[in-house]
Amino acid sequence: MADSVPLKRLVTRLLILVVAMFAFGFALVPIYDVMCKAFGINGKTAGQYEGEQIVDPARQVRVQFLSTNAIDMVWEFHSKADEVVVNPGAVTEMLFVAYNPTDKPMTAQAVPSISPAEAAMYFHKTECFCFTQQVLQPGQRIEMPVRFIVDRDMPKDVKHLTLAYTLFDITARQPPVAVHSGG
Repeated sequence: MADSVPLKRLVTRLLILVVAMFAFGFALVPIYDVMCKAFGINGKTAGQYEGEQIVDPARQVRVQFLSTNAIDMVWEFHSKADEVVVNPGAVTEMLFVAYNPTDKPMTAQAVPSISPAEAAMYFHKTECFCFTQQVLQPGQRIEMPVRFIVDRDMPKDVKHLTLAYTLFDITARQPPVAVHSGG
């Protein structure tokens, strides 16, 4: 009977640990949201631009472009320029280049992020390669446009935005169709 007391204590501690882990699992999403907001990461871009398209020539905003590959992605992926200076309200285009150096067709998906996060709601993409999956044949290189408008209503203290893309290899989930040349 003396052995049952430590066993009960162990079982009680393990049950408390299981309940705490379960609660922590539910708390992860709000914790993630708070961390993103605190560090200004993972801002989602705003929807379609619905304002009257009037350019503010007196104001300039620097938009920086970052492109990274997920850990298993082997493509070359970059923007044609590191940054552009835009006038809010003006439509701006930037080209991104992707190259498949492998000997197999591959499918990729780009996931965007805007920082600072509080300015993301003022960044409107009108066309973006991130809206669709990209299929590249072996050795194929493509230029992919992103067209955007920085909203005139963006707070005046925001003078710099960063548009970052991470490119993921989704070939296993979305196998590409190989292009066969004649014969």
